[in-house]
Amino acid sequence: MRSLLVLVLAAGEGTRMASSLPKVLHKVAGRSMVGHVVATARGAGAAAVTVVVGPGRDDVAKEVKSIAPDAEIFVQAERRGTAHAVLAARAALERGYDDVVVMYGDTPLVEGSTLSALRTPLAEGAAVTVLGFRPADPTGYGRLLTDGGTLTAIREEKDATDAERAVTLCNAGLMAFDGRSILPILDAIGDDNAKKEFYLTDAVEIARAVGRDAAVTEADAAEVAGVNTRAQLAEAEAIIQQRLRAAAMANGATLIAPETVFLSIDTRLGRDVVIEPNVVFGPGVVVDDEVVIHAFSHLEGAHLSRGVSIGPYARLRPGAALGEGVRIGNFVEIKASELGAGTKVNHLSYVGDSSVGANTNIGAGSITCNYDGYNKHRTTIGANVFIGSNTLMVAPVTIGDGAYTATGSVITDTVPGDALAVGRARQVNKEGWAMRLRERLAALKNK
Repeated sequence: MRSLLVLVLAAGEGTRMASSLPKVLHKVAGRSMVGHVVATARGAGAAAVTVVVGPGRDDVAKEVKSIAPDAEIFVQAERRGTAHAVLAARAALERGYDDVVVMYGDTPLVEGSTLSALRTPLAEGAAVTVLGFRPADPTGYGRLLTDGGTLTAIREEKDATDAERAVTLCNAGLMAFDGRSILPILDAIGDDNAKKEFYLTDAVEIARAVGRDAAVTEADAAEVAGVNTRAQLAEAEAIIQQRLRAAAMANGATLIAPETVFLSIDTRLGRDVVIEPNVVFGPGVVVDDEVVIHAFSHLEGAHLSRGVSIGPYARLRPGAALGEGVRIGNFVEIKASELGAGTKVNHLSYVGDSSVGANTNIGAGSITCNYDGYNKHRTTIGANVFIGSNTLMVAPVTIGDGAYTATGSVITDTVPGDALAVGRARQVNKEGWAMRLRERLAALKNK
């Protein structure tokens, strides 16, 4: 099997994004664009991944390492063109990989199968393969010029003749190189142009000049779309959401209104899951079989076991772990808490930093008061507990198995198992008080 080095260029600042965040760190489906590219490279079987970043871009390097800890980072100290950026990783190129694929950190939709197709001509003897596409409007793109199926040159639009501008096959930017030939080709690229930069696209004509073949592989225009603006970021999000929804339904989930459900790249849905409209999945959500997620719910960093039902209008925050058959109702928020099998939190409640046993019922309006202004504290609620409506549990506190709390209680001390905790003032009725108040107020108003 031919060894593969994927080299990702991620040095661009992306000023048109109007953001202090580097362009490649903007997210699509919950993952940074450069994270998508690195993950695709890994999925395509790359033996090594290297990423070229700009000076001082430790944030980009850190993001890359979070996806591929063994990725190698190189810095392009001066921005002198794409070939110059590739040569910033000369040390990696000198290791002698069979194939080298050059990708870009702002093209997050490229799929692993496309990388495989891009490499195929190399195995057949080509020195260079270029990825092409056919946009609806080719204006502004470099054209791929071919002769009998062989790529002869990449012509920038400003340098093209009228006949060349009529060519609809355009340069997508991604290129693959024979690893034995890449350094001689790159070293032959000059900067004899108006910008005094070293252009990777010159590699095609250099390879041809020494008698080597150059090839072209086509991809769908949507797949190779680069992201340079917020509008293009939204377009990329729409494309990847379509992919994720289609995959979810193909794998056995029901999305009642797919266009209103937003998934993260790492969302995992089991079979016979039903998702109602307007549900948003943040990163880190795992949903087991036969779960129902009702409308307008938001989930992030949560695990829903088999048969769980949540919502509508439920919010699961990171660390929410729901056991089998748990019921979470409307306007309920769960954060950093484990709920045992069969437990119910049906209405208007907050459970945070808590451990709740099996078959417990938490009544409407109940809150675990977990934050004292400086630190978070845990609440422990046992199995088969009944938490009366509007109970406030002031952490740290423990409520034993089988205990009850009276409606409207404030619980500050340990409640033993099977006990009833009443933490409220005794009711006092003052006969006739309301009538006397109304008479006094009416008299004052009529003066």
